[in-house]
Amino acid sequence: MAEKVDVVIAGAGVVGLAAARALALAGREVLVLETEALFGQGTSSRNSEVIHAGVFNAPGMLKSSLCVRGRQLLYRYCEERHIDHKKTGKLIVATDPEDLGQLDWIEDAAAKQGLEPEAALYRLSLDEARALEPNLRCVGAVMSPSTGVIDAHGYMTALLGDLEANGGSLVTHAPVEGVTIGEDGHIVRVGGDDPIELQANLFVNSAGLSACALAAKIQGFPADWIPEARFVKGNYFTLTGKTPFSRPIYPLHGGGKSLHQGGHSLHITIGLDGRGKFGPDSEPVDAPVYDVDPDRANQFYDGIRAYWPDLPDGALEPGYAGVRPKIVARDGAPVADFLVDGPGDHGVPGIVNLFGIESPGLTSSLAIAEMVAAKVAR
Repeated sequence: MAEKVDVVIAGAGVVGLAAARALALAGREVLVLETEALFGQGTSSRNSEVIHAGVFNAPGMLKSSLCVRGRQLLYRYCEERHIDHKKTGKLIVATDPEDLGQLDWIEDAAAKQGLEPEAALYRLSLDEARALEPNLRCVGAVMSPSTGVIDAHGYMTALLGDLEANGGSLVTHAPVEGVTIGEDGHIVRVGGDDPIELQANLFVNSAGLSACALAAKIQGFPADWIPEARFVKGNYFTLTGKTPFSRPIYPLHGGGKSLHQGGHSLHITIGLDGRGKFGPDSEPVDAPVYDVDPDRANQFYDGIRAYWPDLPDGALEPGYAGVRPKIVARDGAPVADFLVDGPGDHGVPGIVNLFGIESPGLTSSLAIAEMVAAKVAR
């Protein structure tokens, strides 16, 4: 006989933990299963740790609305739980006159996102930008005052603490090997050193990079609702010397492409320890890999010197790499948005799949959790 549990969540990244917390706070019995030895070992621990404002995606996308809502919730949660964070603000800069129009576009798009007045973007003169960041070279800049940085591990630790305080639990070394849909509960097959079967009323697939592969292992689930997974590796290089900026600098891509249209730029973020890191770049890969090729630094220098001409030779060293889950619909079309698919979407009771949860997933996590809880509210 399978052991009965109300809710099983596959994946103990930041979104899985946030969803588990939300469901536990709603009074449900929640068990989180994680393949690795610790929580947050994938995308959640291999990113810039930036709290995003919610301005780099088109209005109407879940990435936009959930980022704005998530940022508001996240700052509040950090204050309540004393999680290390800092609201730094961010400069979005054009280094080529041809890209000045993209600053206008970003300001206009941000105005449509429903940002609260204190988070609204505003244009800076060159003198104002240089007064804030004397080492910056640009032809135009926009300030995003609500951007910040966070201790992602501390945040996930707090989420797990809330889960456990509300009767939930996390089991590591517990890969979900398959799910069979049933009328009286779904059978979740768990591998590892002590294989077991669980009978769950609700199964939430928050497996991150493995979400599409795991959805394909849900017997009886409609294949048309499972996108194809693609992976993009983002490499980071750290600065060996003193960081020249006091806040993140996000340059627009050349050739008239904005940040969200052209992929990723070699922006700088400053960690809570004061150390600067550049990236991510964008490298398609067949499967998640995390090595950083030191030779890729050669591509970083030119991009960084577009806005920081004084970057010294030899100042970059390999940092770390993260992998973003990109998804493609069954017709081959890229899916740029988050997919949060519940029973009201695909028609299967007691199943929620989270696909394509990349940046700004960390910022959006509490809002994504709200959405999951709403989709399965009793």
